[in-house]
Amino acid sequence: MSTLIAISGLGIVCLLLEVLNLRKILIPVTLIGLIAVLGMTITEFYLGESFIAVDKYNMVQNSGFSQGFSILFIIIALLIILMSPKFYQENFVKIADYVSLKVFMLAGAVAMISFGNFAMFFIGLEVLSITAYALASSDPKSLRSNEAGMKYFIMGAFASSFILFGIALIYGATTSFDIAEIATVSLTQGASLPIWFNIGFVMITVGMMFKASIVPFHFWAPDVYEGSPTLVTAMMSTLVKVAAIGALFKIVSILSVAVTPTYQTLLVVLSILTMIVGNITALRQKNIKRMMAYSGISHAGFMMMTLLAVGTSANAVLYYAAAYSFAGIAAFAVILSVTRGKDNEDISNFFGLIKRQPVLTAILACAFLSLSGIPIFAGFFAKLFVFEQMLQLNHVLLVVFGILNSAVAVYYYLGVTNVMIVKDPETEERLRVPFEYKAVAIIAITLNILLGIFPSIIMGIKL
Repeated sequence: MSTLIAISGLGIVCLLLEVLNLRKILIPVTLIGLIAVLGMTITEFYLGESFIAVDKYNMVQNSGFSQGFSILFIIIALLIILMSPKFYQENFVKIADYVSLKVFMLAGAVAMISFGNFAMFFIGLEVLSITAYALASSDPKSLRSNEAGMKYFIMGAFASSFILFGIALIYGATTSFDIAEIATVSLTQGASLPIWFNIGFVMITVGMMFKASIVPFHFWAPDVYEGSPTLVTAMMSTLVKVAAIGALFKIVSILSVAVTPTYQTLLVVLSILTMIVGNITALRQKNIKRMMAYSGISHAGFMMMTLLAVGTSANAVLYYAAAYSFAGIAAFAVILSVTRGKDNEDISNFFGLIKRQPVLTAILACAFLSLSGIPIFAGFFAKLFVFEQMLQLNHVLLVVFGILNSAVAVYYYLGVTNVMIVKDPETEERLRVPFEYKAVAIIAITLNILLGIFPSIIMGIKL
């Protein structure tokens, strides 16, 4: 509760700084505020209690799982906002709007993962979604940005309607929005629950799969990722995606009585299809943002495996989300640096990057190695932990497809790495990179490597 209140308050402070014409201190105040909230959340996690008493309506639930994901979300937001001054320097008069929207997006993500009541979950979902729609279309002079915002809005509204209808059906079957009461009713009544309980569960799942861009509900993601401003794409591919996966994991664990053998089979099929479609389509991409979009789709397929073992894989899904997010932010920090001032994000921009900026080349190569699942990076252990969970449940087929898809991913990730080293650049002039971009890239890939060397940071905690 205290984390959500603090982040929401910080968003209001950002707007007040705009009103008071104090834009110059906006970023420092926001970063200091987020660091303070991060410290408070970590302290609450280890103390095992919130600084603010839980409300009697149980709208927000303080659990190890929600606090662990909240910590990850805050770190992601910190890294993204750190890059905002340079990204918005040509439109500095509106920077308070962009930063406050990102802070409110963070608040929505925290509400989504911390909900103790489905009303709070839907509020968080809509806060996250509405800010994402606005940010996707935040470049009014770009037709691609306008198209991205419209597509995202239409698809997102469609998904939200599914989720809302599903919640209504769950309420009709259990007469409650409170997740504790719903869990109790579903466990005590079991098979005697009305059929609309299962229908509602399926509808919520379908809506959340839209949000997480899982096949066959993925078709909006490449166009939206490509058309959105690159910094917004970085936030959507990390914060929005892992928030959707984490919230879906929590919902499945609450409504586990509706997880039938048929539903599990469907999860296996969709996980395999998501990995295959994401990776095979990524092979054909010439635009690096579209490639990262399809890459994100494939990783959603890997994270989706944890839904088959919600009772034991809470640490695994958080670890995978962290490993994927840090590698993704490192990659996008380099993409922002290379494509800065250019009108496209084609892979040709990366030709011969090692001659122009060897540090960024090394960071992007490391990020891609992590996303491929190569040790010592966290991406390797993330896949290892997920595969271990699947082997314990005898889902050998999932593990086989996971390994094969990882091999395919290596091909297109290292394809970009290859052109950075082998191809000749258009110019030998050294690439000038803003300090903020380079700092974020270094911090993100360092966090990824630390998780790879010390996986117990996440795997050793109790969620």
